[in-house]
Amino acid sequence: MSDVVTQAVTALNEKLDTGSLNGTAKFVIEGEGSVVIDSEGARAGDDDTDVTLTANADTFQSILSGDLNPTAAFMSGKLSVDGDMGMAMQLGNVLA
Repeated sequence: MSDVVTQAVTALNEKLDTGSLNGTAKFVIEGEGSVVIDSEGARAGDDDTDVTLTANADTFQSILSGDLNPTAAFMSGKLSVDGDMGMAMQLGNVLA
């Protein structure tokens, strides 16, 4: 597992209120790996999920640090979403 994925798992577990999630999501960090989020928290993995969000490491780190709004990243093409858009919006609200 890459350092970027390890840091992402830690940061997401600190930010997320897992009881408020009504599904599963996966963040694919290009060239690094992926992180799965569900009702139990965040972990490295590549499970099938309701929604998959894909970005490069810089974009993902900017979203996690609060420097980049997830919706703005999506609208500018820096973040792609495949699957349940409602779940993606729910995550965007948690990360914003």
